[in-house]
Amino acid sequence: MSPGTRGRGGEAAASRRRGYLSLGSNLGDRRAHLQAAVDRLPAHGVTVLRSSHTYDTEPVGLILDQPEFLNACVEIETGLEPERLLTALKEVERELGRTAAERHAPRVIDLDILLLGDLTHESARLRVPHPELADRRFVLVPLLELDPDASLPRGERLAGSLAALGGGQQVRVAGEPLDV
Repeated sequence: MSPGTRGRGGEAAASRRRGYLSLGSNLGDRRAHLQAAVDRLPAHGVTVLRSSHTYDTEPVGLILDQPEFLNACVEIETGLEPERLLTALKEVERELGRTAAERHAPRVIDLDILLLGDLTHESARLRVPHPELADRRFVLVPLLELDPDASLPRGERLAGSLAALGGGQQVRVAGEPLDV
């Protein structure tokens, strides 16, 4: 286990845990890219249990002049520790054609770890829970579809975070859940 990895109360992480990933694409056949990522995750030690609907979302961040994203969240189960899970997600992104690009630039696929049970983890390359989770409507809407009672490890309910965002980014249901 990584030194920065602890469950609630500081105990060692469990051998398998459930969590949530965010998936996004704004290039090419966006839904096909999301589905391909879901289909490849099991080969990398990640079982996909459920998917939210897909959502059309406006770009956020530093580059706003780009195509809309298609986003979804999936509930997963894995025995991978956070750093290895991140490596697995980056491998899936590369397999699907993602290349290193400017932060927030258009991309074929983007996979992010949102939550891993009540685990907290911090390293130079990864923070779990995702540090921007509570501020991203395009993540909160599909995550709360899967788990309306979702909360951060310290107990903050994410439904409250979504309500606190007020107006802003448009998030619209685009299609059915991805096949798992």
